[in-house]
Amino acid sequence: MTGTQGSPAGQATSLFRERFGSQPGVRTSAPGRVNLLGEHTDYNGGPVLPFAISRRTAIAAAIAPDWAFTSTAEDAVVRFSLDGPLPEGGARYVAAAARVMRDHGVTLPAVNFAVASQVPLGGGLSSSAALLVAALRAMAALAGRKLTLKTLADLAYTAEHDVVGIGCGRMDQWIVSLGRPGHAILLETATMESHHVPLPTDVWVFDTGARHQLTGGHLNDRRKECQEALRLAADQGVVVPHLADIPLAELPRLERSLPSPWINRLRHVVTETHRTRLAGELLARKDLDGLGKLLLEGHQSLRVDYGSTIREADLLVEALTRHGALGARLTGAGWGGAVIAILPPEREARIVAEVGLAFQAEFGRLPDVWKTTASEGVRTER
Repeated sequence: MTGTQGSPAGQATSLFRERFGSQPGVRTSAPGRVNLLGEHTDYNGGPVLPFAISRRTAIAAAIAPDWAFTSTAEDAVVRFSLDGPLPEGGARYVAAAARVMRDHGVTLPAVNFAVASQVPLGGGLSSSAALLVAALRAMAALAGRKLTLKTLADLAYTAEHDVVGIGCGRMDQWIVSLGRPGHAILLETATMESHHVPLPTDVWVFDTGARHQLTGGHLNDRRKECQEALRLAADQGVVVPHLADIPLAELPRLERSLPSPWINRLRHVVTETHRTRLAGELLARKDLDGLGKLLLEGHQSLRVDYGSTIREADLLVEALTRHGALGARLTGAGWGGAVIAILPPEREARIVAEVGLAFQAEFGRLPDVWKTTASEGVRTER
């Protein structure tokens, strides 16, 4: 196997040799993702508009006598059983993926995994989906099974939602599996119909450094609130399968009758659904000014109606807007994570510097900032 030592695949290979004392049998990698628009719509039957980013999570793996996991982020080797309690840390997701593969009829004696990642954990860039999809691809290869990209996405969703217990939708696993260079995906989560949309711009990522913990927390609470909002809307005569199906025209009436916080959650989902579909049209026309305005509207909706932003993200969006960004918003589930921005190319360096200074003045540190293109989904590394 070849690979640049500094790449995630090269790092995972070196780590495998160091901690397991042998050569891996397969190497895979999967990207993180940025969601342009469609936040918290995926588990409400609405559209999403994500793309796969250039930062990746890589796995080196081999068949072994027992199940074991290690990563560059953790010093230890974690050994686990598929029939015991889920382990902690990154091993939790790999164990969940292994259970789902077994239930899917893909049997392996056991596997050792070594992981190296450029995708920050808890950073709102789908580090968990990248890890799950890369692990599933590795196990399929070791078992001599060729699973379709959509099957990988479905299995990763089952692992994260049903086994780990996170109330996520299907967006992250889908884009991590099916990402295409130079394109976003407009995915209608109610039907799982999707099409690739050209993305005619780079996107800047400003990592707040604040990390979320989604297991059993805010995300599951919001999902329950959305389910209750759907029930309350039905009591008012608006009967639809999903919250995202409520027409914009019904909002004024529902705003007069539904109490907080349920009307807030409903309003975010309904307006975000409209913004996301409109964003797909704007991308097709290469209207970046219009897209930028939608990003700003989406952030304000997350802040006011969904309560998922944090001070660091709000400051970044305000500073980016003040210094000339076309648009910016928090991406990912929230309560931590990263802000994305579209910047005019001729002013990128100046805006990044000015925003960094504003962030440092408030929080005493610079944000981690990088530019990403739309990249490919999961792959086997050679």
